[in-house]
Amino acid sequence: MTSLEHQVVIRKLRQADLPQLEWGGELAHFRNIFAAVYQQYLHGDAILWVADMPGVGVVAQVFIQLISHRPELANGNFRAYLFGFRVQGAYQNRGVGTRMLREVEDDLRAMNFKLITLNVSRENTEAIRLYERLGYRIVGNEPGQWSYINHLGKRVFVDEPSYRMEKHL
Repeated sequence: MTSLEHQVVIRKLRQADLPQLEWGGELAHFRNIFAAVYQQYLHGDAILWVADMPGVGVVAQVFIQLISHRPELANGNFRAYLFGFRVQGAYQNRGVGTRMLREVEDDLRAMNFKLITLNVSRENTEAIRLYERLGYRIVGNEPGQWSYINHLGKRVFVDEPSYRMEKHL
């Protein structure tokens, strides 16, 4: 591990971390999504992790849905769904994301999950390479059309054709 990887603390998200997920306003438009997934976390339907750099704060985040209304993504039993995986630009390609994913996978294995699923934009070639390097395989396509209410109360529509990827844990 690099010295940076040793400095970062991978841990479960705390409520006090929620404002830091917005990365100084860059991700403020996801504020309502962060609040909703935190409620899922409190109900035991999701697990949220952060990479915390002492003296800096949250530099990466990953959300895992344990149960979903789409059982092909997460069924609450053996399949979990990884989403909301982000690493701040200054910490990308420095091992933080890899270490974070490995710790998340270890935690899911300990909970007896057997499969992890994710959707990744077809245009995000760096992320696809990372996932493939870590053992994920493309298993299908996802239309990637969804919407959310931003921090200003406006509906935002997303059209991001994606690949479905899976990994056996």
